[in-house]
Amino acid sequence: MNNSQHLARQTAVQALYQHSLTGQSFSEIEDSFIFNKKLSGKYQKFFLYLVRGIAPHTGDIDKLFDQHLDRAKSQLDLVTLSVLRVGAFELAHQPDTPMKVIINEAVNLAREFGSDQGYKYINGVLDKVAREVRGDQET
Repeated sequence: MNNSQHLARQTAVQALYQHSLTGQSFSEIEDSFIFNKKLSGKYQKFFLYLVRGIAPHTGDIDKLFDQHLDRAKSQLDLVTLSVLRVGAFELAHQPDTPMKVIINEAVNLAREFGSDQGYKYINGVLDKVAREVRGDQET
């Protein structure tokens, strides 16, 4: 696993969560995370790629997983929603990153930040998104 990518994903989940919780602008959140976490190089670049790719397109990204939810999106906790958005975005927009890597990263983030069993839910939803977005690709 590329450590800078893991840290960027982790920070992107935190930024999306913060935006959902506070409504703070993404530009303020980006600046705050870059400054407070001393983001630089590949880490900062991938973090910005994720946040700037997800933030203005949450409606489109949510459509990738909405149909695979067993409840209304509004009933998901904000951590689960943030992790699903990062995972679904990567599945759709990072074709060079293997599906298994993206899903495993999402599961690890859910274990780190989410509820006790939330990672299982995220794994199931993103597995369905992966099959839909990438077909039978097995990388």
